[in-house]
Amino acid sequence: MALPSARADFKTRLQNLIPKLVLSPSLAMVLVFVYGFIIFTVYLSFTDSRILPSFGWVGFENYDKLFRLRHWDIAVANLAVFASLYIIISTVIGLSLAIFLDQKIRGEGFLRPIYLYPMALSFIVTGTAWKWLLDPGIGLEHTMHLWGWASFKFDWIKNRDYAIYTVVLAAVWQSSGFVMAMFLAGLRGIDNEILKAAQMDGASNWNLYRRIIIPQLRPAFLSAFVILSHLAIKSYDLVIALTGGGPGRATELPATFMYSYTFTRNQMGIGASSAVMMLMTIAAIMVPYLYAELKEKS
Repeated sequence: MALPSARADFKTRLQNLIPKLVLSPSLAMVLVFVYGFIIFTVYLSFTDSRILPSFGWVGFENYDKLFRLRHWDIAVANLAVFASLYIIISTVIGLSLAIFLDQKIRGEGFLRPIYLYPMALSFIVTGTAWKWLLDPGIGLEHTMHLWGWASFKFDWIKNRDYAIYTVVLAAVWQSSGFVMAMFLAGLRGIDNEILKAAQMDGASNWNLYRRIIIPQLRPAFLSAFVILSHLAIKSYDLVIALTGGGPGRATELPATFMYSYTFTRNQMGIGASSAVMMLMTIAAIMVPYLYAELKEKS
């Protein structure tokens, strides 16, 4: 009688072991190629690495040099402008589109994929497409001149004062549809009985959204903020494809600064320290978010 029980126990153990065996190679690769390289980058930020990694310990010298560089100050200032506009505009447009689609309009199934389509493109493709559109020699300005509007001028991509806003335009175009999808999911998850009760009490549409619907979208707002912040901080390919960080340093961001100092200027220690600062910024956003999520579920 013990034999069937032993077979059952072996089968149960095998069933529990197989998923772990299947996932173990992926877990090992993540540990080595993600967290392992993060640790290695942190270590390099404390060394005198230049063209190649070295192990000469210099402590916080690279960080001291980093914060003395005007180049880094420009990159951080540009990130502040880009991130704030990118997050605010994407959130407003995404919420507006979600509210529009939530009205059960005709053709929603056709419009929703159109709004989501830009997110399916890589940032390289988005940057290249917007570069063609905004370049005065071949884009919108050139087209307007061909149509007879000789006084039309739109050279933001070549203007030091406005180039950063072209990056905002391209980034907002790509991400707004994704933000819309998050808000639309939140809107569809609100209990209709609450809304009907508020309408019976005479609540206007404005008060309905302001006092009931928008407050219940708090998780969607928080998720959108975290995701957009993460995308803004690590923005590299969009900037390189659209402006190359120029004109001058007008669209330089920490990600392009890190690549430039690590692989072009051969100052790997400073590049690694800038990467660590980016990591710390992302962690400062992600850790409170994860803590709030875990606390809410517990």
